[in-house]
Parts: sequence; structure tokens; C-alpha cells
Amino acid sequence: MIALLRAINVAGRNKVPMANLRKMFEALGFASVQTLLQTGNVAFVGKATEAQLEAELKKRLDVETEFILRSDAEWTKLIAANPFPQMATDDPGHLVVMFMKQAPGPAEMKALQAAVKGNETVKAVGKQVYACYPDGIGRSKLTVALIEKKLGIRGTGRNWNTAMKLAKLASLAGA
Repeated sequence: MIALLRAINVAGRNKVPMANLRKMFEALGFASVQTLLQTGNVAFVGKATEAQLEAELKKRLDVETEFILRSDAEWTKLIAANPFPQMATDDPGHLVVMFMKQAPGPAEMKALQAAVKGNETVKAVGKQVYACYPDGIGRSKLTVALIEKKLGIRGTGRNWNTAMKLAKLASLAGA
């Protein structure tokens, strides 16, 4: 399994040291627990629910945020389903996958696409929203907040490089 935390270690809020996060997962009985970067990416072996992990994070580390889970099979499918394969090859740091709590509907995606004011391109496949930022991410108006507002769904984003590293971590962990 891969667990992604939403909005941690950003601007001094929701601080979660990765060592503490690993210990939490291990204390819950999960095996082969590995973290990646400081943004809350965990590969592990075991079964969990988002609600379970959210409650444990609050109880054990006093942090309230959301988890988004994907199985190894789901991760493999979302990598294969990338609607922007050329961007993944040419500029993976500017391709972002937003992992949503649920799949956005067509009307919400249309509203999101209409809200794009720059050269960004967005497409949804299942519970993922893929976004290309050809001019860079830092100054783009296509923010996580805008995506969540237009879709009415919470999510968390990772660039393609991170998504690929997590795929490798999950396969190593046997997740």
C-alpha cells in the first residue's frame, strides 16, 4: 500500500517527522514501512483504511490531516493511465498527479478546465487528476486549493518523479 498525507510539513504547519510516521505505522503492525521525502509518503505492507490512519495520526502524533491510500495494483494502473506520457518523459518535474479522495465528475472537471488561466492542462482518470505545468508550478494559478474548490474533493499532489519513486518503493516493500 501507499499512503499519502495531505498538507503536512508545509509552512511550519502539521509537522510530522518521517521517523515518527514510520514508528506509528510499525506500531500499528504494518511491515516493510518506508517513507520518501518529508511530504508524507509511506509505502508499507498491510491493510489499512484512511479513517483508521487519520485517527491514529491524531491520537499518536497530535496532527489532524487526511490520508489518501492506493494499493500497489492501483498505483501500477495510475502510472500506466497517465494521459501525458510525453510530459512524463520530457519534463516529469512539471507533471503533477493529484490523488483525490474520490473520482471527480465530468461537470466538475469541466469547471476546473474552464478555471485554468495559463498553459496548464488537466485531465482526470479515475481518482487521479493529472496536471501539466509547462511554464512551472511556482507561479501557476492552478493550485491545489483551486483544484479542490472546483472539484469539491480533497486531494494531495505529487510530481511525476515522486510518483515513480513511490512505485519503486512499493515494489521493493512488496506492498
